[in-house]
Amino acid sequence: MISTVTTSTVSTVTLAGSFAVIGILVLLAFLVQKELTTTGTSKNVKSLRLFLNIGIFPLIFVFVAVVISRIVDSLK
Repeated sequence: MISTVTTSTVSTVTLAGSFAVIGILVLLAFLVQKELTTTGTSKNVKSLRLFLNIGIFPLIFVFVAVVISRIVDSLK
């Protein structure tokens, strides 16, 4: 019983950590893409920058939450 609960808990924590890493990598990709589009002046480039902002802002909040949770875990 205890080993089953421990195994499922460990797999859940590992899965959550994987989602955090994926989210951070997507955030970095969006930030790089936005930086690459800063020099463009066409209408399509401007709309791409707005689209990237829609994805960047929530991912920044997720990144901050991950950092805070890791700091809290390390202080315990």
